[in-house]
Formats: sequence, structure tokens, C-alpha cells
Amino acid sequence: MPTLLHLVASPRGDLSISRRLSTAAVETWKNKNPGGKVIERDLTKTEMTFVDLDWIAGSFSTPDRHTDKHKRALAISDELIHELLEADEIIVGTPMYNFSIPAVLKAWIDHVVRFGKTFTYGTDGRQGLAKGRKVVIVVASGQTYDAASGLDTHDYEIPYLRHILGFIGITDVTFIQAGGTMRVAQGQVSADELAAPLLQQIADAV
Repeated sequence: MPTLLHLVASPRGDLSISRRLSTAAVETWKNKNPGGKVIERDLTKTEMTFVDLDWIAGSFSTPDRHTDKHKRALAISDELIHELLEADEIIVGTPMYNFSIPAVLKAWIDHVVRFGKTFTYGTDGRQGLAKGRKVVIVVASGQTYDAASGLDTHDYEIPYLRHILGFIGITDVTFIQAGGTMRVAQGQVSADELAAPLLQQIADAV
């Protein structure tokens, strides 16, 4: 059974452009994969601790040496890694905050990028253990950060996401850039008008 992991990182609910578009991507995936399983993970409603000393000590020691504190610190990490590795494909909907990713998405990354679970080092150097998965990421931003706008050098989100996913072996990554969402907030265009030209990109990518 094909399995999809859907991650959302915007707290804006129905007002979120990234949620709207990533949900459209999920519906497209369902149509292409009848009977497939979808794992929904709303990062804004997930209680995630930041990486702390107990997390670090637990992640770099064997299970037989784990204390109760280590186990509690790693519990959500184990859960999130299980979802990631269960999925064949991943769709992410995220806003851009201050030219980079939201804190909840960074927390998710810190929990799933874990030695011995999603990457390791051997005689041939680093090996990503999550390879073979396909990822589509919808990034919504107030302005348009591309070469045409001249603001592409301000975008630290897409390069980082591409790099960190590659670090754990995921290299088949497609970005859908939903730039100019500020125009929706200012009433210049509707959310539907902004989303419409991106739907074909999503259909082609999923």
C-alpha cells in the first residue's frame, strides 16, 4: 500500500495558502493512488520538545543504557521518524518566516535527523537512510523570492530544506513557490486567484 506523509507548519488554519495548496496536492495524490494511506501530521498541534541534554545523551547511546529521562526525550522523535520512514512520498506545506522555516518545522527536522535512524557514517562516509522517497514542498511567502524579483538571495528556506533532506538521503524534492501572499492579505487578489496557477504545477509534481 503506498503511503503519504502530509506535514503542515502554518498556524493560520483555513487562511493558510500553504495548507490550501498542500491539501490540494494530497487530494491529487489520493486520486493517483486509490487505497493509499495518508498520515496527517500538523506540526502546529504536535508537542515537540527542543533538543536538550537528555535527547542528545539518549540518541547517542544504546537502548539498554537509556534512562527514563532519555526515553521521554526521544519518544516524539521515535514517533516522527517512524512516520517518515513509513512514507513512500511526503508533501509539506509551510510558510516562510523571516526568510527561513518556521520553528515547528525546524523542531521536526531536529527530531528526525538522527544518527543511526535517518543517517549514519561508515567506511564510505555519510549515508542517508531515508533515501528513495519523493518530496513535494509548498512554500508560501509574503513576497516572491525568485530570480525575476531579484530577491532570490534572501531565500534561506528552500536551499536549507533541499540540503537537510539530502543529508538524510532524500534528493527527489520539488518546490512549489507560492510567492506574493501579502497581496491576499491586502485584498489585491483572492486566495483562489493566487492558488489557481499553481495547481497545475502541483498536479505535475505529485
